[in-house]
Amino acid sequence: MTLHEFLLCRTSVIRGRFRNRIRIPYIRLIRISFHPVSPSHPLNMLKALAGICLLHLTTIFFLFWATIDDAWWFTRTLYTDLWGRWVMENNDDVWVYMDIPTSYRKDYLQAVQAFAVLSCLFAVFSLCVFIFQLFTLGKGKRFTISGVVQLISCFCIMVALSVYTDHFHRGEKDGWYGWSYIMAWFGWLLTLFTGIMYIVLRKRVE
Repeated sequence: MTLHEFLLCRTSVIRGRFRNRIRIPYIRLIRISFHPVSPSHPLNMLKALAGICLLHLTTIFFLFWATIDDAWWFTRTLYTDLWGRWVMENNDDVWVYMDIPTSYRKDYLQAVQAFAVLSCLFAVFSLCVFIFQLFTLGKGKRFTISGVVQLISCFCIMVALSVYTDHFHRGEKDGWYGWSYIMAWFGWLLTLFTGIMYIVLRKRVE
């Protein structure tokens, strides 16, 4: 080997080592820069649970409001609910509480009352079951029991609304449905949504 060939070979070896010393830190820098940062799982889980509980409490509020409040049907001289009605006497702005008139079929009225109350109770029970399952359910399991109980609540308020709509105030053209009736339909929609959500939802952490 001549001196010229030896120098060329030595130069190529030095260049290769220099390139490797520069390339390795550069590759490591790229790997570190694009490494995904893991999210804060406990904080996200707490936010999700708070949102679910708030939605469920809103559903319970709508159901209780619709069942208790006296605004299912309005006219210019009366407003009524599931338990009684207020009537204006002699157009003097004096409202008098009276019982539901006998013209309303008692069996249908009692069915509406019973299913409305059952809907409220099942919604409260579903929330209690959900909280219980948070501490007892294994990771990856679904909140099926909570969802089924919530769907039973949805079925109960749907029956109450269907019976009330079909058998009361159908021939009365001088009145309109009140906000309690509307809130009951909102409660039905929320119970349906939360019931399906509980069935689909999985527990992510132990």
